[in-house]
Amino acid sequence: MCGFGAFTCGERWEMAAAQAVEEMRTRVVLGEFGVRNVHTTDFPGNYSGYDDAWDQDRFEKNFRVDIVHMDENTLEFDMVGIDAAIANAFRRILLAEVPTMAVEKVLVYNNTSIVQDEILAHRLGLIPILADPRLFEYRNQGEEEGTEIDTLQFRLQVRCTRNPNAAKDSSDPNELYVNHKVYTRHMTWVPLGNQADVFPEGTIRPVHDDILIAQLRPGQEIDLIMHCVKGIGESPASLPWVGASLIASVHGATKELNWGCCPWHWRITEFLIGKDHAKFSPVATASYRLLPDITLLEPVEGEAAEELSRCFSPGVIEVQEVQGKKVARVANARLDTFSREIFRSEKLKKLVRLARVRDHYIFSVESTGVLPPDVLVSEAVKILMGKCQRFLDELDAVQMD
Repeated sequence: MCGFGAFTCGERWEMAAAQAVEEMRTRVVLGEFGVRNVHTTDFPGNYSGYDDAWDQDRFEKNFRVDIVHMDENTLEFDMVGIDAAIANAFRRILLAEVPTMAVEKVLVYNNTSIVQDEILAHRLGLIPILADPRLFEYRNQGEEEGTEIDTLQFRLQVRCTRNPNAAKDSSDPNELYVNHKVYTRHMTWVPLGNQADVFPEGTIRPVHDDILIAQLRPGQEIDLIMHCVKGIGESPASLPWVGASLIASVHGATKELNWGCCPWHWRITEFLIGKDHAKFSPVATASYRLLPDITLLEPVEGEAAEELSRCFSPGVIEVQEVQGKKVARVANARLDTFSREIFRSEKLKKLVRLARVRDHYIFSVESTGVLPPDVLVSEAVKILMGKCQRFLDELDAVQMD
C-alpha cells in the first residue's frame, strides 16, 4: 500500500504520470523564468495510449465558436478545438486578405497648403471608405481609366477665407477663418456610370466625417479628385508614393516630371499608389490570445488571500468569507492579462499555477467601420476555404499528371 490510502505506489505514479502528460498536451504553463509546453505535441504516435490520428467526427464534436461580445465595430469570440496554425491563418487573413475600397489614385489640380502633394495623397489613402467591396471588381492591372464596376470617385475642393464677422481682437483661428480645417466631411462622392442608381445617396462616403486631412490659411486651397479601387493589404511595408509619376502642365504642354524637378506652377499631379498596401486592411486590430487557466495549488486564507487578489487583474481572484476566514478563489480567469506579478511574492508563487488552454483561442476583432466585424470573420472563413480548395485542386492535378 506504501502509505497512500487506497492507492498503491504504482497506481499513484501512473496517476501522476497521466496528469503530467495531460498537462503537456493541453496546457501552456507560465513559470517564473520561462514558458513550458509551448509546442504542439499531440501528433500520431507521440504518446502511448493516445489516438491522435485525424478524425473528422472528433474534430466536429470538439470544435465550436462562441460569440462573447459584438457591437457595431468590435467582436470578441472564442474559437475552441483548433491548432495554432489555423487560428493564426484566420488572424493573418483578417489583417491582409479581406479586400476593401481605398484611395489609389489622386489627381491634384491645386494644392497651396503646406502639406506636400505626396504626403496629402498618403493621408487620403489611409481614410477608410464606407463601401461594400463585395459589390465591386478588382481593376485590371495596366488599366488607366476606371469604370463604375471597379472605381469610386471623390472630389475634395476647399478654399480658406477670412471671416468678415470675426472680432478684431480675436486670435482664435476658428473665429478668424472659414474652412481653415479640411475634414473628410468635405469629400464629395461623384458617381460614375450608373452608380447613382445602384447606391442610394449618402451610402458611399468616408466611414468617419471628422478625420482631419489638412489645415489651411486664407488664400490656400485644395482641389483634387480621388479614385478608390478594391485591394488587399498584403504588403504593409510598401509606401504609397513609391513609383509615383508626377505630371504637370508647363506652358500649356503636359509632360512627366522627375522627382528633382519641382516648378512652382504644377497644375496637375498624379500619384499612382502601389497596390496591396496596409491602407486596404479592413481591421484596426485582429488578435487572439489563449484562455487563461489559474489553479490554486493550496488554500489561500487571511491576509495572503487579499495579497493574492492584488496580484491579478480586477475580477480574477475573489476573496470570500468562509466560517469567519478570508478565503481566495478563482472567480474569472478569463479577465487576467498574465502580468505574472505573483512571482514577486516568494510565498504566494508556490501556491498558484499559471497556464493557458492550448486549443482555446480568444479572438478580438475591431473593424475600421467598412464592414461589420462578423461579416469580416465570415469573409475570412470563405477565403480560407478557397485556399484549401485550390490546394486540393493542385493535388488532384499533380496526381493526374
